[in-house]
Order: sequence, then C-alpha cells, then structure tokens
Amino acid sequence: MPKETAVYTHGHHESVLRSHRWRTAANSAAYLLDELRPGLAVLDVGCGPGTITADLAALVAPGRVTAVDAVAGILGGAAAVVDERGLENVEFAVADVHALEFPDDSFDVVHAHQVLQHVGDPVQALREMRRVCRPGGVVAARDSDYAAMTWYPETPGLGTWLDVYGRVARGNGGEPDAGRRLLSWARQAGFTDITPTAAAWCFATPESRAWWSGLWADRTTDSVYAELAVAGGHASAEQLTEIAGAWRSWGEEGDGWFMVPHGEVLCRV
Repeated sequence: MPKETAVYTHGHHESVLRSHRWRTAANSAAYLLDELRPGLAVLDVGCGPGTITADLAALVAPGRVTAVDAVAGILGGAAAVVDERGLENVEFAVADVHALEFPDDSFDVVHAHQVLQHVGDPVQALREMRRVCRPGGVVAARDSDYAAMTWYPETPGLGTWLDVYGRVARGNGGEPDAGRRLLSWARQAGFTDITPTAAAWCFATPESRAWWSGLWADRTTDSVYAELAVAGGHASAEQLTEIAGAWRSWGEEGDGWFMVPHGEVLCRV
C-alpha cells in the first residue's frame, strides 16, 4: 500500500458515529482549550460528525473554524450539528491531510483528533498541519493507543478483539498505537517546541459500560471494520460474532471497567 494511502478502518456505520457524536472539546481536546480565545482562525482536520468542531467554533467566535474531512458524505451531518447550535462561523471542505489545499500560515490553530492513527504518513500529515499554521500558532493532535487499553474483568474475547483490530488497522495502512508515537512523529515533522501529555476515557458506570460495549459489539459485526476483518483474512464472521458476544458480556459486568488512553501533543510553530 502506498505510504500516503490508507483505508479508514472504522467506516461510518451508525455504531461508529454513535461513538464520534459523544465527543466534545471537554472530553476530547481539554489539552488544547487554554490556547483558544475569541477571534482565532482554526482548522479542524478530520472533523467527522462535527461535535468537537462546534465546540471549538463557540470558543473562538467571532473567529472562523474551517472543518475538513476526507469523506464528503460525513460533512452534511457535521453542518447539521453546527446549524442546530446556531453557529455561523464554520465552513466545511473535503481535504486530504497529506496535501492540504490552503496557503501557508492560514490558521492560528490546527487540530486533529483521532486522525493520525488512520493516515498512511502521519509525519507528512503533521508537516502539512505545520505548514498551514501561522508562526506563534499551535498544532494539536490527540490519538488513542490500542495496545495500552485495559479492562476488568479479564475477558478472553476482548483480548481477541484487540489482536484482530490491530491486524486490521495495520493491514489498512494505519497505526493503532499512535498515541505513544505522537511525540516522535512531531519531532520528525520538524517541531521543536512540543508539549506532550496523556489523558484517558474511562467507561465504568452501568450506563457508560452499556454504551461502550454496545457500540463495539455492533461495530464488530455490522460495520466496514467487520467487512475488512473478514476480507483481509483477519477473522471469520463466526469469530466476529463471538467477539461481539464477549463485548456484550463484559458490558453486563457489575464491576466492569475500561480505559482508553490517549497521547497528545501541543506543538508551537
């Protein structure tokens, strides 16, 4: 697979969007919030369904947010979220983060959440994000780290899920353990003023366990990820059904606990 070519592992099944719509600037970009103020120009790379985008737009208004995604079809939903919130300072475009069609020094803040793990060349992506960011601005990236995810109680089926997911993601040209690599990638991209941090999501209440386990059970059998897992020879449909069952069983555990760690970098240009 060419270096800058990668297949988005998750696709845009309802179970995927269910997860993405839960994301906010508070729970997914807290490390960036102190850098934001009214009047800034922001580029939100890989905006998905637009919930984080809308939060960023509210924080920098009357500044502008340009939200881009590689998939045109997802932008309509993002625009609907922005419209529902009455925001008028967001514009949308289709873009490839490896080759952004914006002039140098166009934005004060360039942000990407859960993007670099899915691209073919994350260092080139960061170079492009750096190119379009003005001197004195910041490039912010946050990605999960699958190998560092942990849960209780131990559920063999979830161990199988983690192994299968890693093979599918890498087979698609991505890097599922991107969180731990962000600092290295940023340095390779030419940044020297980097603040690396980490944060986690935790799903341990009855409601959050049911939500998290349910969306992964559905994703494991019904999404593009499921199709790619079977087509790539990483798992059979029967194995995926067993993994989905393991997710649902874990979700019913009264003391179940799941942590999703993230690496973060705030890179000053």
